[in-house]
Amino acid sequence: MKILQHYIAGRWVAPVQPGATFAVINPADEAQVAEIRMGSAADVDLAVAAAARAFPTWSMTPLAERLEALRRLKAVFVRRLEEMADAITAEMGAPRDMSREAQAACGPDHIEATIVAAQQLDWETRLNGSNVVREPVGVCGLVTPWNWPINQIVAKVAPALAAGCTMVLKPSEQAPLSAQLTAEFIDEAGLPSGVFNMVHGTGPAIGHALSAHPEIEMMSFTGSTRAGIDVAKTAADTVKRVAQELGGKSPNLIFADADLERALANSVRRCFYNTGQSCNAPTRMLVEASVYEQAVAIVKRIAEATKVGDPQQSGRHIGPLASRIQFERVQAYMQIGIDEGARLVTGGPGRPVGFERGFFVKPTVFADVNNQMRIAREEIFGPVLAMIPFTSLEEAVAIANDTPYGLAAYLHTGDLDKGRAVARRLRAGSVHVNGASQGYAEPFGGFKQSGNGRECGAYGLLEFLELKSINGFYAA
Repeated sequence: MKILQHYIAGRWVAPVQPGATFAVINPADEAQVAEIRMGSAADVDLAVAAAARAFPTWSMTPLAERLEALRRLKAVFVRRLEEMADAITAEMGAPRDMSREAQAACGPDHIEATIVAAQQLDWETRLNGSNVVREPVGVCGLVTPWNWPINQIVAKVAPALAAGCTMVLKPSEQAPLSAQLTAEFIDEAGLPSGVFNMVHGTGPAIGHALSAHPEIEMMSFTGSTRAGIDVAKTAADTVKRVAQELGGKSPNLIFADADLERALANSVRRCFYNTGQSCNAPTRMLVEASVYEQAVAIVKRIAEATKVGDPQQSGRHIGPLASRIQFERVQAYMQIGIDEGARLVTGGPGRPVGFERGFFVKPTVFADVNNQMRIAREEIFGPVLAMIPFTSLEEAVAIANDTPYGLAAYLHTGDLDKGRAVARRLRAGSVHVNGASQGYAEPFGGFKQSGNGRECGAYGLLEFLELKSINGFYAA
């Protein structure tokens, strides 16, 4: 069993104040796989001090050298990718094929997208007699979640490094094994001491200390909207820049002119992918009334064909939820859906047949949902789909936008012109037309209570850069 420590100033260190520990549990068998020595504000102070000492040199390191460091990091990541995939499977239950091909693969792919973006960015621009330059924000606090651990860590760390920032990472205590490996990779890649630091602990302890710290210039946070609000409030006292990617309740509009089999297969797969633990999952399916019952029957068949299995096995099945807390939360929402009067099409409370241990749940579909039900308005973060009928395009758009969130939206139609027009009216940071995916260069982030700022590619890099206008730089 691994004992996880902090990584500060290029060394593995124990907490300043030994005491509290946290057990890391494998969600498939409920066995303990690691133990964290939890940190406190004192550890944050040490990590921030190390990052602040490293900033003057790293921020002035030529871009070519910073990008070469990222290339070394990518090479380590690629060579040790299987280790990362194994860690993600153990800590949050993602099936091993998905862990390798999607979860772990996010690391080197984000690094490469950042390198390309940095090479293409105009770092200095002449404007009349002035030189407008982009410079690093400073010391950054990074807080990341458990559901896509490496995606969110590297989507912050890579652009921060490229920008010339130094940083302190607080990974999720529920999924710390992948973060621990990331720190190992960074150490092996030979980044200077203090450029990257990591402190384990809870959000209320470590996240709060980072947000309040006077030497932190920026907070980049991914997590729940509730926690994001706390980060923003705490950061406001020192006027930090805050970038946030928060919750979602993404609508998915299925028009009658769509290829129903194809559209619904894509939609159900995306909803249940990662066992529904994705903030941009299409969990509200809005179906045109003329094909609604036909769609319910197709979705039922597809959902019941979705296999739940051991995450250590290869295959396209889904694994368990990541923790007991998440398991109990999703079970409660399934019961709420029943109590609210929605039609339970398939699934529901309880473990699937054959699973007596682990945080496995049944893929679940509710029909005849209205948009005021809790299962339509609140983020469940499990494989639970809510189907809502609509009678007109105007009603579909109104229902889709009637949410406090705005992270993603989806639509399926046989009329691409209609799809383009509807996409422009949906209030979301990403819109997916007819199953289209999003790459590592496109901006990712949300409207409304889904956050502010963007990640990925050039858009993610800009979050970590300040603009400076040097007037009189050029001779008149």
